[in-house]
Amino acid sequence: MPLLLVACPSFSEKWEEYLLAAYQDEDEQLLYIDLSEFARHLVELHKAQHVEEFPAVFQVVEVLHLEGDHFVKEATTIGLLEDIQTIAGNTKDVDAEEFLQYLGPESLRWWRQLNDFWSGKIPYVGATIDEP
Repeated sequence: MPLLLVACPSFSEKWEEYLLAAYQDEDEQLLYIDLSEFARHLVELHKAQHVEEFPAVFQVVEVLHLEGDHFVKEATTIGLLEDIQTIAGNTKDVDAEEFLQYLGPESLRWWRQLNDFWSGKIPYVGATIDEP
């Protein structure tokens, strides 16, 4: 999250509010829930046509896909990209595919894998990408 917060300063205040509300009685943060909250923010920015931060945000997403370990890649794909697709798909006047223009090559591969999974073309995300 720290890398994403640097890339997307407009989320900082919402992030602080979210942390106070979500974790006041919790001992452990839940990364996937955190990423979902960030995905919601990105969809809201897109809908409002405030996409100035998107190049920096999706550059971080690309780095996470290229340099992260298996768990980071999975969280970035399932926790962020899939949530962008889902939230955008359920938001009036937002087409999830409009986010494609911001994705780097590796992130785009993961995005397409999610689409292939949901259309039944592959059995699970990660099925067609060879991991080193």
